Amino acid sequence: MAQRKSRTDRRLDLIEAARRAIIRHGIDGVQLSHVAEEAGLTSGAVLYHYPDLSELLVEAHHAAMERFYEQRLRRLGQVMDPVERLVMTIRSGLPTGPLDPDVRLLNELGGAAGRNRMYGVLLTSLYDRQVSMYQSILDTGTALGVFTLTSDSLTVARNLVALEDAYGYRITARHPIIGPEEAAELILSFARTATGNDLVH
Repeated sequence: MAQRKSRTDRRLDLIEAARRAIIRHGIDGVQLSHVAEEAGLTSGAVLYHYPDLSELLVEAHHAAMERFYEQRLRRLGQVMDPVERLVMTIRSGLPTGPLDPDVRLLNELGGAAGRNRMYGVLLTSLYDRQVSMYQSILDTGTALGVFTLTSDSLTVARNLVALEDAYGYRITARHPIIGPEEAAELILSFARTATGNDLVH
């Protein structure tokens, strides 16, 4: 007999179903029935766990955003060398390819941010935390004499995050010559100039 799923597991399943529904129908087009279909449940069963569909959609986007901040931060905690930390952070901030579901979700969120204040707040929060993450790496490297910055660390950090976003979009838009590796090298080229370090790792 199959073990009944816990409430937590069921909610996690619904978050994943919502992610798929958003990618398929768009953030403005997704409906309760779409999430229910993806989850293999009735609309009533979805509402039992998430009485407000907008709350579920926000949770789905939170799951995508975790990858680009919380997970990267945890990985950084295992590395001490500023050069390795910077290279690792740059490479982990890009889509794995055009169909990367997390980045496609964030693209949907970005498209709706001008119309939905909550989505705008979520994206701003993610951007600010990513900038802070990069700034911490740059400040540490500067203090250790590893980096010689061409601008203040905040400016360099903001540019690094902006480049992540721009090249991430190009990858998901299927640019014919810009894939994850090419994008990483382009960002690293800027980072080498900005830090005065060859960033060989």
